[in-house]
Amino acid sequence: MHVQEWLETVPAASIYALVALVIGLESLGIPLPGEIVLVSAALLSSQNGEINPVILGACATAGAVVGDSIGYAIGRKGGRPLLAWLGKKFPRHFGEGHVATAERSFQKWGMWAVFVGRFIALLRIFAGPLAGVLHMPYWKFLIANLLGGIVWAGGTTAVIYYVGVVAEDWLKRFSYLGLAAAALVGVASMLIVKRRAAKATADRAGAEEPEPVPATD
Repeated sequence: MHVQEWLETVPAASIYALVALVIGLESLGIPLPGEIVLVSAALLSSQNGEINPVILGACATAGAVVGDSIGYAIGRKGGRPLLAWLGKKFPRHFGEGHVATAERSFQKWGMWAVFVGRFIALLRIFAGPLAGVLHMPYWKFLIANLLGGIVWAGGTTAVIYYVGVVAEDWLKRFSYLGLAAAALVGVASMLIVKRRAAKATADRAGAEEPEPVPATD
């Protein structure tokens, strides 16, 4: 399902709420595609005047900060048994290897693992709960959480919005002749690459073929 096509059918207020909810749940520790939803909504806002990118960025930031804070509280209360339970329920995301990787990141970066984690899919899910499990002082967590939420959510919204505006303007000026030429170049490049790949495969097979051994009397 194309997220952006689906979002086009949803009212602006619902999109703000959806983005905040999905990002909040992801930050809380539930594996959800928060970044995909945010990027799709920001791109949609560049093409739909009813969706305000400033409000969208603010809602995404609020969802990130609140979700991380709830995740911190849950992690602090649940402790290691919580991570073990999550590992059984979501082994692809909370397996022992992933937990160990996240813990090493916290040991290396301290509170800034929460900030950096905003930009890394795995740490974005782990940051809040793991900070609570490791009993990181809340004031340190809150500073990194606020900065990370603002920079990641607000920055992503702004960048994707302006990229969408520029791309839409460029596509409007793009003639059908240019589109046809670009398509021909793309097809020709694909055919050339396929021919070279096939030739390379054939040459490799010929080189690996064993030489015939002469028969002996």
